[in-house]
Amino acid sequence: MNRMRCYMNWLSLDGLGPFAESPIIAIRAAAFDGIQFVDPLDAPALAEARALGLGVCGSHRINTPIDAALIAQAAADTGLECLTLHVGWGMESDDEGARLIEAVLDSSTRYTIPIYVETHRATLFQDMQRTVRFVTRFPDLRFNGDFSHWYTGSEMVYGGFESKLAYIQPVLERVRFLHGRIGNPGCIQVAVLRGDPAPYVSHFRTLWTRCFEAFLRDPAPQQSFMIFAPELLAPSIYYARTFKGAEESDRWEQSLLLAQIARECFAEAEKNTDKEQAWHDDFRG
Repeated sequence: MNRMRCYMNWLSLDGLGPFAESPIIAIRAAAFDGIQFVDPLDAPALAEARALGLGVCGSHRINTPIDAALIAQAAADTGLECLTLHVGWGMESDDEGARLIEAVLDSSTRYTIPIYVETHRATLFQDMQRTVRFVTRFPDLRFNGDFSHWYTGSEMVYGGFESKLAYIQPVLERVRFLHGRIGNPGCIQVAVLRGDPAPYVSHFRTLWTRCFEAFLRDPAPQQSFMIFAPELLAPSIYYARTFKGAEESDRWEQSLLLAQIARECFAEAEKNTDKEQAWHDDFRG
């Protein structure tokens, strides 16, 4: 059973191409397992993806508690496998935030669709400290780890990466979806190389491996597989860097590389959890 699947994020295709046939065919040919579509849904592309046997999930935003039920029901009716959500704008009081979280959790249960809230700037979960506090209050929260927002926005290396890593462990234990993007302390989206020795690449490998390990230890995850979706966004929204009018790198090739790094991290996580299980078996034996 394939317990880690790589999906291409639909928004990442902005500014890419042209493709020889269609982007859906290119995505399948590149060995992606599915597509994360964005709101509003591209119905013809969704149908083509399904026809080619690709998985489909979605992403959305909620600003009020009532939004959660409407969006969850629409996603379930469309047959999406799961949703990632931007929740709130980050200016909510704790009580307002709690009402949003309660609505998300209730909607996920009511419509039987996994919902993963994002660790994203300009949302309720934009900073580490508040997110950890909400996890204590709402342990059923499950996350899409979009960690470049924290790594750059909260400068995770300032004050010690390892101490920050330990602090957010309660969040890492609840990540069941990952957005693939690597940032450094100054830029949220940077190009990486195969075998890149940069410390920030190592840090993201650690973050992703920890999340995969938590998924593998989960006795009853909402989904039997975890999704890794490269989300490398265009310079038009100030993600991809440009130099003399050209993008820093080929985002398609970078997406393939990030997917490969994720597969390596998942293999490492499997090895680590197997060793952990063997140790427990020996101890009990």
